[in-house]
Amino acid sequence: MAAARFLVRGRVQGVGFRWFVVREAEGLGLGGLVRNLPDGAVEVIAEGTPQALEALERAVRRGPTMAHVDGVEKLDVPHDVRIPNRFEIH
Repeated sequence: MAAARFLVRGRVQGVGFRWFVVREAEGLGLGGLVRNLPDGAVEVIAEGTPQALEALERAVRRGPTMAHVDGVEKLDVPHDVRIPNRFEIH
C-alpha cells in the first residue's frame, strides 16, 4: 500500500469537486478523505496501490466539468493523519 496527498488549486470549491474525487477514488478501491481548505484549495489524502494513486492523480488534474484545475501539488502524507479505509468527505 502507498499513500499520497494532493493539494488541488484553481476553481475547485463549489463545483462538485469533492464528490467527483469520492466517485473516482471509490472506483479505484482507494481509502482516504477529501476536504476544502480555507485558502480555496482542495486537499485529497488517499491510500491504495501505486497504480490506483496514479489514476486518481490524473483524475484530480482533470477535475469535473465545472472545475478549472490550475495546479496539483503532490506531497507526502503526514504521519499523524489517520487515513479512513473508505473514502470520506471532511
